[in-house]
Amino acid sequence: MKQILIILFALSVLINHCSFADEGMWLPHLINRNMKELEKLGCKLTAEDIYSINKSSLKDVVVNFGNFCTGEMISAEGLLLTNHHCGFSSVQTHSSVQKNYIANGFWAMNKSEELPNAGLTVTFLVRVEDVSSNYFNNGILVNNIDSVSDVLQRNAIRGTHYTAEVKSFYERNAFYLFVNETYKDVRLVGVPPSAIGKFGGDTDNWMWPRHTGDFCLFRVYAGTDGKPADYSPNNVPLQPRHHLPISLKGIRQNDFAMVMGFSGNTERYLNSQGILLAYNQSNPTKIKIREQKLAILAAAMKQDPAIRIQYASKYARISNYYKYFIGQNKGLKALNVAARKEEDEASFYRWVNADEQRKKKYGTLNEGYEKAYHTYEKINVPYVYFEEGFFGIDVFLEAYKASSALSAFISTGDVAAVQKYKPSAEKYYKDFDKATEKKVFIALLQSYKDGIPESLQSSFFTTTLVKKYKNNMSKYADDVFSKSIFTDQNRMNAFLNNPQISVLEKDPAFQTMQVTLDEFRAKLGPYLGQVYGQLDDLNHVYMEAYLEWKKSGLHYPDANFSMRLTYGSVKDYNAKDAVHYLHQTHLQGIMEKEDSLNDDFIVPGKLQHLYANKDFGNYADSTGNIPVCFITNNDITGGNSGSPVINARGELIGCAFDGNWEAMSGDLVFEPKLQRCIAVDVRYILFIIDKYAGANYLLKEMTLK
Repeated sequence: MKQILIILFALSVLINHCSFADEGMWLPHLINRNMKELEKLGCKLTAEDIYSINKSSLKDVVVNFGNFCTGEMISAEGLLLTNHHCGFSSVQTHSSVQKNYIANGFWAMNKSEELPNAGLTVTFLVRVEDVSSNYFNNGILVNNIDSVSDVLQRNAIRGTHYTAEVKSFYERNAFYLFVNETYKDVRLVGVPPSAIGKFGGDTDNWMWPRHTGDFCLFRVYAGTDGKPADYSPNNVPLQPRHHLPISLKGIRQNDFAMVMGFSGNTERYLNSQGILLAYNQSNPTKIKIREQKLAILAAAMKQDPAIRIQYASKYARISNYYKYFIGQNKGLKALNVAARKEEDEASFYRWVNADEQRKKKYGTLNEGYEKAYHTYEKINVPYVYFEEGFFGIDVFLEAYKASSALSAFISTGDVAAVQKYKPSAEKYYKDFDKATEKKVFIALLQSYKDGIPESLQSSFFTTTLVKKYKNNMSKYADDVFSKSIFTDQNRMNAFLNNPQISVLEKDPAFQTMQVTLDEFRAKLGPYLGQVYGQLDDLNHVYMEAYLEWKKSGLHYPDANFSMRLTYGSVKDYNAKDAVHYLHQTHLQGIMEKEDSLNDDFIVPGKLQHLYANKDFGNYADSTGNIPVCFITNNDITGGNSGSPVINARGELIGCAFDGNWEAMSGDLVFEPKLQRCIAVDVRYILFIIDKYAGANYLLKEMTLK
């Protein structure tokens, strides 16, 4: 028990100290420990204004949007703001050649015109509890973590409609229970055309200066009792516990800025070997595979408007992290991240070896990491090829989803399982073009075969492909696309209407997926399990030691898609030699970038007209121009897309949507001089809603300051 008390004391001390006010993804329920730092930066709020279970607070404003982004409530009638790219999948689902909401935008002019979205959810945080003591026995982490979590989760929500989840922090040195409330009726209210919401496209992605109106609006609905309910025309707009007032005052350099959202994943405590593994193996492999797929999709989308709509969301997802991996490797090299980590590790081990007790507890860590990564380096590239290459082929990915969904049918003949799979199949075929998928199929499967040693390939590649198809990938593709239920919707519908296990057993895509998955697990699974288990145990001990070593340093937990708060300031930066970036961009910059021959920089005619006539309403700043985007030094990562940027008085000033190119290594190490959060200015959002879309009725339900 002494060990856990030391750990918990260390955590309480460490959270009080902050070496950089702009660094750190803090847990809102513990933010009272940081309030002096917030006050120094100009924050006027109290800790209870930010997180409270007794009264409405900012935690009641911020939502988990769809389990992949963040959103915020901006009216008492359930109106929700998030990023254009977060809502893009919903927009794409509702789009067609006849109703191209991607190109033209969509605006409901009253609540009856709002569009429902099957499967889209919004989750509010109800409360957080520290349950760490349940996971340690005499100071040692228990083995049955999952069982303990199950009991705690069940007990926390008994008799309620809530859900609960225990998450580990500091590499399983602390545990917190999150109680949540999830709403399932979420309707699309408004989205600007991609020429606004995605202005700059792939060219400007991860870049500053930025001129992107990356926002869209949804509305959350509840049953007549105010509780979550499935979609029904009888549902009513949710009345949230709190919504953000919106500031029209604008921002200035060094103004306080706070971001709250569901920060996705960081690995700030990853050691130098892990960083080198990403730089030398994981990232280059992912870049190579995604580049192949993107080239095929881009060519198809360019030739056919229908395919362009079908693949718009898919292409954006693949492209976003394709560029991210490129930028991360560039940052890791330019900022010498691995060498800096090695220096930190050398200091750590000198501290360990300076004391016999510490040496006894932590002295084998370095050797343990060496052994684990020695094995990891041998299997990492094949694993990335399997994940990004083999399962980057949607035909095989859908076959895998079907095998999981239909497991009861396959094992027992339970036809009910087939009915449950139907929605997945319908969604899959909505965005499926046979000719395009066949090209991807051939290219990525050949890349997978060429990219891993023959000893790790499945018998399909070493035997079936050689004997039956003469080692010709195109011939195999012809067979799959002429016979498989996963390459033809009519064949899939025939199977769903009259399910027979023999259809799956004979399906050439299903067979290849199953044998490749099974043999991959048999050949690499034990090594992967061993490596992951070793690293989990090593990281747990290392973090315990690290917290003891750095008693007065900055030690927030790595992001894990739990609600986090980051605080800092509106801040310009020096990007490189002789390049200084200001903190704000304007509508003038959009016109300066305008290029009618480049899809990334087309400016809608109406926006040009508004600019030419200076029809800016009340949204211009002191320069007489419309502000578009701004930057702060807040610490964000994936999952923070759509997060509110909040001023010192708790008012909305922007919506976060990106990081900057110069600090793409930020998920692994924070760069205080370079790292910036890019946000769309709320005044540009209001300008587009009001002047461009003519949906100013929405402003009437907002609280404008």
